[in-house]
Amino acid sequence: MLSAYISHPDCVKHEMGHMHPESPERIGAIHDMLLIKGLIDCMQTCEAPLATEQQLAQAHSIPYIHSIASMAPTEGYVRVDPDTMMNPYTYQAALHAAGAAVLATDLVIAGKASTAFCNVRPPGHHAEYDAAGGFCFFNNVAVGIRHALNVYGLARIALIDFDVHHGNGSEDIFHADERVLICSTFEDKIYPFSGNQPRGKNMVNVALPSRSGSEAFRAAVTEKWLPALETFKPEMIFISAGFDGHREDDMGNLGLVENDYAWVTQRIVEVARHHANGRIVSCLEGGYELSPLARAAAAHVKVLIGVDC
Repeated sequence: MLSAYISHPDCVKHEMGHMHPESPERIGAIHDMLLIKGLIDCMQTCEAPLATEQQLAQAHSIPYIHSIASMAPTEGYVRVDPDTMMNPYTYQAALHAAGAAVLATDLVIAGKASTAFCNVRPPGHHAEYDAAGGFCFFNNVAVGIRHALNVYGLARIALIDFDVHHGNGSEDIFHADERVLICSTFEDKIYPFSGNQPRGKNMVNVALPSRSGSEAFRAAVTEKWLPALETFKPEMIFISAGFDGHREDDMGNLGLVENDYAWVTQRIVEVARHHANGRIVSCLEGGYELSPLARAAAAHVKVLIGVDC
């Protein structure tokens, strides 16, 4: 049974200006590296569908969903916040990005894919229940998680977030949902300047000082995440896979390298095999310097799909 690789051409059409770091080239850089490494050949490729309003409404308010649809421009840009803009293709791209998480959930739970990686944008983990921000419009992993919980009846799902920025949107959506355990690491004192005080008891947030490096990151995972995951016993795991903690990415300053992303993915895979029948869905979040993004994502995917090719 092959892992799934899910993307859509519309995810490349969304852009927020020539100099914006969250660029369309991110999708191609990852895809090309997976192709060069032979990893795409070891996966089943799928085109992301459009998420439905019903699916989005499991993680966002209906008025918010309608507001994003109504803001979509026919030409030029519409600014949603100081860092986040829509062009004429953004709304469709956001629907496909969320739809990728839904399809990935369907495939993995049905046993049609062992794991899934969603190479999509816009990213999602800063999108709150009723607010966009941080380059995000709909919270892709949250939509997938609620689909697994509400449609398939799973009782315990873990969300792992190793993006350099705290996933405030995921925390906003799940802080009162005891069916979800969030384990996250992020750099302290950078956008969105939150996470130090978890909003719910179902959150294991580890704020890492700038320039912490591999040792501190791995210690956080080993000492904080893994005991919580062992106690929680997740039936499925979702990953907010942000690679902007890489030492070559200027958006953060944690100093991680490809081996760190491979290492943390291996720890997640081990938990999934022990408790969740190996079921993992990973969705792209951050990572803005194309070369380290592609290398780190490939290191992550290689371990995620469990093949040496």
